[in-house]
Amino acid sequence: MKGKIIAVTIMIFCAAAGLFAQKKDSKMSADEAAIRANVEQMAKGWSMKSGAEFAKPFAEDSDYVVVNGTHIKGRAANAESHQRIFDTIYKDSNIVPIVKQIRFLRPDVAVVHGESNLTFKINGEEKKGKGLVTLVMTKEKGKWSIAAFQNTPIQLQGGN
Repeated sequence: MKGKIIAVTIMIFCAAAGLFAQKKDSKMSADEAAIRANVEQMAKGWSMKSGAEFAKPFAEDSDYVVVNGTHIKGRAANAESHQRIFDTIYKDSNIVPIVKQIRFLRPDVAVVHGESNLTFKINGEEKKGKGLVTLVMTKEKGKWSIAAFQNTPIQLQGGN
């Protein structure tokens, strides 16, 4: 009888632990989905050639470091600077972001590593650019936003 009680207790404990793990995993999955949605929002804004839509997932006081080392401070400045490039050098461009890794430092802070693949035209000739992007994302009041963004160019083989 004592053996059955121990076996039942172990089964209940394992079932409870399994439910807790599932709940935790689905919470992380919801957070991961929200983070990925922010990355997709940036791509959508780029496709629309809208600085405001591109900058929408950024925190009001975000930091954005461009491939040339320029530091853009704040969502409004981010939207404004992207609108300038959408209206000029990147008006015929497309970007495809790829999320490579999401690492939760805390339940409300994540580091996201990804890749951006850019195609654009100079004097009618198609060019390609590739970047390694690092985002620090924070969750406040249930909503994820980009607190910091670093864009580092990756040199393609053949110098393109």
